[in-house]
Amino acid sequence: AISAVDAEGALKNLNSEKDRFDFVKTVSKAKLAWNSQLAKMDVEETNKSKLTTFYTALYHSLLNPNLYMDIDGRYRGLDNKIHTAKDFEYYSVFSLWDTYRTENPLLTLIDRKRTLDFIKTFLSMHQQGGLLPIWPLANEETYCMIGNHAIPVITDAYAKGIRGFDTKLALQAMKYAVNRKQFGIDIYANQGAVIADLEHESASKTVEYAYDDWCIARFAKMIGGEDDYQKYITRAQNWKNIYDPTTGHIRARNNGGWWKPFNPTEVNNNYTEGNSWHYSFSTQQDINGHIDLM
Repeated sequence: AISAVDAEGALKNLNSEKDRFDFVKTVSKAKLAWNSQLAKMDVEETNKSKLTTFYTALYHSLLNPNLYMDIDGRYRGLDNKIHTAKDFEYYSVFSLWDTYRTENPLLTLIDRKRTLDFIKTFLSMHQQGGLLPIWPLANEETYCMIGNHAIPVITDAYAKGIRGFDTKLALQAMKYAVNRKQFGIDIYANQGAVIADLEHESASKTVEYAYDDWCIARFAKMIGGEDDYQKYITRAQNWKNIYDPTTGHIRARNNGGWWKPFNPTEVNNNYTEGNSWHYSFSTQQDINGHIDLM
């Protein structure tokens, strides 16, 4: 048994397993637990290999995030101090840049209880670590990847009727996350775009920050924050500042103009694990506006 808190916690975790070292019972219970999760999706398909592929993918999508607390509710927070989760389960391993478009919207539909626990975990991380999570692993914030994508997870969940968390605290945490001096966010807020000669991955960061702003605006609107709605719905249009009408692509700004030379298929330091062809369609908050520009 393991614990991120102390040896006593590990022993409590071990003793909570009623079947102890009965391997056959453990395997049987694991199968039942996984079948209860996979059964949330009832798929009809005559091709057995396609069914196997589908349910394997669903299984993979449920492997993370991971529960990160002891049986008594204690956990080691991002401040490296010991806390106790009172009315929720505390998780870690939030690969949010990878999951906010796909896995998290799925979980809002098929695992609403865990989604609420995720949000309460996010807010605890904000209070204890000083920031909504970006890519936390165990009790460390890795700052891996770009954006502030706990924000769309919270907004999407609230829009789908997942409530029971402190919305005022959530909005406060969202605004703090996008108004700090880190990763070019201050440049974006002041100049309407992340600038390539001041910050790397500037094109990708600009469009993802704009989407996060749109999510803040929508969340503020839903909870009655009209002033915040107006501010962030305007900032959400910042993606247009790096839309190049001559090429029809999202393109990095540099030294008052456009990054040159420009090749939309090139993978370079202006984009995050991609190129302009990928990020030129990362405007999910303003699809009609994008169509009009094109």
